[in-house]
Amino acid sequence: MKIAIEHPFGKKMRIHERLIEATLFGFALLSIVITLGIAIILIRESYLFFSDPEVELWGFLTGKEWQPMIGRFGFLPLLNATLTTSVIAMALGIPVGLFVAVYLSEYASDKTRGILKPVLEVLAGIPTIVYGYFALTFMTPLLRSIFGMETVQIYNTASAGLVIGILVLPMIATMAEDAIGAVPKELRLAAYALGGTKMETTFKVVIPAALSGLSATFLLALSRAIGETMIVALAAGAGPNLTFSPFEAAETITGYIVRISGGDVSYNSVDYNSIFALGLILFLITFTLNMISRKISRMFHQEYE
Repeated sequence: MKIAIEHPFGKKMRIHERLIEATLFGFALLSIVITLGIAIILIRESYLFFSDPEVELWGFLTGKEWQPMIGRFGFLPLLNATLTTSVIAMALGIPVGLFVAVYLSEYASDKTRGILKPVLEVLAGIPTIVYGYFALTFMTPLLRSIFGMETVQIYNTASAGLVIGILVLPMIATMAEDAIGAVPKELRLAAYALGGTKMETTFKVVIPAALSGLSATFLLALSRAIGETMIVALAAGAGPNLTFSPFEAAETITGYIVRISGGDVSYNSVDYNSIFALGLILFLITFTLNMISRKISRMFHQEYE
């Protein structure tokens, strides 16, 4: 037999709850509308670029020279520099961020965690332009002192990539710590009961159990690295250059967008419209990475009861 219990605050509370629910739904809907608006603008302006008689889609995707002033629109040099800085950033950010997360979650005392967490938050709050000047005035001289002045150019993708790795480090460490902390305590206790050491439990039980969250964390950090602007604009170089050497100057997609949007290029010219086509490429790359991260999360997701 079911007994209907009336809420002590009556209908007034239910109205307030509905208003709160509607407000939250409105904010969620607003984020979707903003995303759609960005996508529509990028597609519309990119259409103006690709409809220009000088631009060919196949040449844009496969060309090895990017010189819009003379009608060469191969974006591979920009894509190559973007991927180079992102790979270097992940090579630094993923292992360091993961080990920091493991230490904070599994080994650090409350006092140590209370010191390290604010330091990570400070790193996350530093403006990216400061990181850019740090790459130019500290990381580049450091690389030149190690590998030689003739080998490392003043502007290079290696210093930009390393500093981007430092930039995404707080993000990776924080999200990875949350993923590791979400692993049930019973798994750790079971591993200890079977004779596992602290390190064996951490790396053979806890981290595999947190793989769903960790994989999503790494892909989101990669998206952040690909979209970074000010660091590469200041430290990587200001000219498209198809090179596989991280010690040479090369312009990334975001660096080119900054240079063109802040220059004297006339509105609605092919040069100006090219930044929207490149922006659409970045949008598709980051959107694809987010979808992949969600799919990987579902693939490795495990529920513990």
